[in-house]
Amino acid sequence: MDTLNILYLVGALLIFASIMASTLSARLGVPLLLLFLMVGMLAGEQGILGIEFSQYALANFVGQAALACILLDGGLRTSFKSFRVGLKPAITLATWGVLVTVMVLGVFVTWLLDVDWRFGLLMAAIVGSTDAAAVFSLLRNGGVKLNDRVQATLELESGGNDPLAILLVTGLIALNVDPAGQTALGFLILLLQQLGVGLGMGVLFGYLLARLLPKLHLAEGMYAILILSAGLAVFAATNLLGGSGFLAVYLTGVLIGNHKVRSTEHVMRVMDSFAWLSQAVLFVVLGLLVTPSNVINVWHYSVAIAAFMILVARPIAVYTSVKPFKFKDREIGFISWVGLRGAVPITLAMLPVMAGIDNAFMLFDIAFGVVVLSLILQGTTIPFMANLFKVRIPNNKDPKEENEVWVSDKASITLYEFEVQAGAFAIGRHPMDISRRISPDEISVFALVRAQQIVVVDEDTKLKYGDSVWYAMRGNHASKIAKIFNDTTLDRKVIDDFYGDWLLSPSVKLGDLPFFTGIMESDSLVENLKSKDEDGSKSMWEQTVAEYVTGSLDTAPVSGDMVEINDEWSLIIKEVDEKGKLRTIGLKHQDVPVAV
Repeated sequence: MDTLNILYLVGALLIFASIMASTLSARLGVPLLLLFLMVGMLAGEQGILGIEFSQYALANFVGQAALACILLDGGLRTSFKSFRVGLKPAITLATWGVLVTVMVLGVFVTWLLDVDWRFGLLMAAIVGSTDAAAVFSLLRNGGVKLNDRVQATLELESGGNDPLAILLVTGLIALNVDPAGQTALGFLILLLQQLGVGLGMGVLFGYLLARLLPKLHLAEGMYAILILSAGLAVFAATNLLGGSGFLAVYLTGVLIGNHKVRSTEHVMRVMDSFAWLSQAVLFVVLGLLVTPSNVINVWHYSVAIAAFMILVARPIAVYTSVKPFKFKDREIGFISWVGLRGAVPITLAMLPVMAGIDNAFMLFDIAFGVVVLSLILQGTTIPFMANLFKVRIPNNKDPKEENEVWVSDKASITLYEFEVQAGAFAIGRHPMDISRRISPDEISVFALVRAQQIVVVDEDTKLKYGDSVWYAMRGNHASKIAKIFNDTTLDRKVIDDFYGDWLLSPSVKLGDLPFFTGIMESDSLVENLKSKDEDGSKSMWEQTVAEYVTGSLDTAPVSGDMVEINDEWSLIIKEVDEKGKLRTIGLKHQDVPVAV
C-alpha cells in the first residue's frame, strides 16, 4: 500500500512541478514542452530524485494515449476555414514532404553514422515528421498572429503526417529485422490501408458523433468525458482495423468541433485541460525515460542531424511540396523553419528498442537530442522568424476573453471581454456609445469591471484606462469592438505601416482611384486602358480591386497577402470573410529613393 501511495505522491508532484514551471515559460522564452521534459529528466535516474524508469512499453502506452488526446483537442479547434486555405499544401507536406525529408536525411545519416542504409533511413524516419503537440502548443499559445495560410498549413500538416511517419518507421524496422521478407508492393498496400481506413473511420464517426451529441441531454461535466472516450475509442478501433488511429481521431475532432451545438461549445475548456494534462504527462514520462549521460555521449550526432534536417532536408521538402501552390518564398522559408519536433519522434524511437534492433538505444538518444535542439532553436525563435519572413500579422481585433452561453439547444449568446488600453478610442466614452455601426439590438453591456469591482453603468459612465467591459453580442461584431478598445497610437502606427494609410472597398475599380491618375495618363498605360487583352479579359485599370488582387494571387487569399501595382504602390488584404471573400484591402505607398 505504501508503494502505491508513493507512486501517487511522486506522480502528482511531478505534474504539479511541471505546471508550476509553466509560469517561467513566458519569462524565459523557453517552450513549455521543454520545461516538462526537464522536470522529467531532473526526476530521473541521474537527476535529483534518482527515479529509475526504463519501461519502454509503458511509456509507449502513455505516449499513444496522450498524442490521441492532443490530436482530438487540436481537431476540435481546427476550423473548416483552415481547410480552405491550407488543406492541399498540408496534404502534400504530410506525404511527399515526409518522404523527401526521410530520403534526403537518410542519405546524410547513413554517411554520418557509417551504418547500413536501412538503419540510416530508420533514424531519418523517426525524426522525419513534425509534431502536433509542439506545433499546436507553440503556434496557438505563442502570442504570434500568423498569416492564415501559413498557420493552417503548419497545423494541418502536423495533424496529418503521423500516419506516414509511423508507417515508415514500422516498415523500416521490419526491413532491418527481415530484409528478405519486405516488398515495395506490400509497403504501398499498407500505406493505402493506413490512410484509407484512418480517413474513413475519422469521417464516419466524426459525422455520427456530431449528429448524436445534440440529441443527448447530460450533466455539463459529462460531455467532455463523452467526447474524449469516443475519440479514444475511434483511435483504438481504427488501429485494430489496420488504419491510422491518429488521423482518425484528428478528423473526428474536426467534424465535432465544426458542428457547433450546446453540447460541444462549453466543453472546450475542459478538453483544453485534458490536452495540457496529456502534454505534461507525456513529456515528463519521456524525460524520466531518457538517460542524460547517454544523450550527451551522442550529442555531436544530434547536433549534426538537427542542423542538416533544419537547414537542408526540411527546406527541400517544403519547397518541393508547397511551391506548386503559389506560396511566396518568405512563406516557404518560415514553414521550413517551423518544422517542430516533439513527442512523436521520441515515441517512435521507442519502437526499435522494443523490437530489439541493434543499436536501438543509440537511435533513441540521438532522437531525444534532436527534439531538444528543435524545441530550443526553432521553438524559441518563432516570433523572430515570423518577423524576419514577414508572415506575422499585426492584430488588434481580438477580445481579451470570450464565453459562449447557450440559452437553448440551438441558440446561444456570446459574452466578450474587452480591456481599455492606454490611448484607445474607447477612453472617455460611454460603453454603449463607442460604435454607431452596430445596432443597439445586437449588443448590450453585461458588466463593467473597474479596479476588480463591478461598476453600475448609468448614463454618465465614462470608460477609463484599465476598465474591462463584458458585452453580450449577437452577430460578428467582436473585431470592430476590439479595435476600439485595443487601437492605441502605437498599434495604429504598426497597422498603418503594415496595411497602408488608405482602406479600399473591394468593389472599387483601380482606374477610378485618384492615386493613379498620373500613372494612367502616360501613353503606354492609356493604350492599355483603351484596349482589351488578346484573350478578352479586362485590363488592370478596368478591374475592381478584388478582381485584380485575386487574379494576381492564384491561391486562396488571406489577410496579409500583398500584390504590387508598381514599384510605388501595393495592395494588402486586411480582412477576408469566412467564405474567402475580400472585405477590406489596404493601399500602401512605398517611398522610392530618387537616383542622384
